[in-house]
Amino acid sequence: MRKAHPGWGPLLADQTHQPYFQALQAKLDAADQAGTVYPPKADRLRAYDLDPAAVRVVILGQDPYHGPGQAMGLSFSVPAGIRPPPSLVNIFKEIEAEGGAPAAGRSGDLTPWTTQGVLLLNATLTVAAKMPASHQGWGWETFTDATIKALSQHGRPRAFLLWGKFARSKAPLIDAARNLVLQSPHPSPYAAHTGFFGNDHFRKVNAWLIARGEPPIVW
Repeated sequence: MRKAHPGWGPLLADQTHQPYFQALQAKLDAADQAGTVYPPKADRLRAYDLDPAAVRVVILGQDPYHGPGQAMGLSFSVPAGIRPPPSLVNIFKEIEAEGGAPAAGRSGDLTPWTTQGVLLLNATLTVAAKMPASHQGWGWETFTDATIKALSQHGRPRAFLLWGKFARSKAPLIDAARNLVLQSPHPSPYAAHTGFFGNDHFRKVNAWLIARGEPPIVW
């Protein structure tokens, strides 16, 4: 499996040595033998390529896309050349509505966001093909909860974007006194019109960054 940036070591090393994490690895090995797991092994810790010291914004997803060729280890992102899923299309529409780039024709690969310090983190980092949420409860949530807590408590203040009921349930892990926490409905077609559209999150994050003397994110 892909190795995380060494900067995560001091923050999460205690997690990888715990029994739950060893049990998780055993389950993943069995799942890989039994069928197709997304994303591929090489991309399962891709979000952790980003040096934690460089993380300025965290966007939390639930679990990876479960269709062929979609999951790439970054929440909401799909590889270049893959049609953006509906939730991502709605994210692009909101960015356009806030004065950003036009939604039409955009690549679904959000890697350029990560190079600007945006951590695209799913709570569960793997899924069985065509079986959404199939790896929830395996232990990934313990690991990613520890990630959220560490980012909340250590280093620079950060902006956390929590979209939908599941992501919003993670709010208690975040110190809202030192970080920016923005919550809204999910960008899925079922919920976007109930408050995701018009949430102004991308503009609010950039205003917060600029006020801190940091460059804005090019969304």
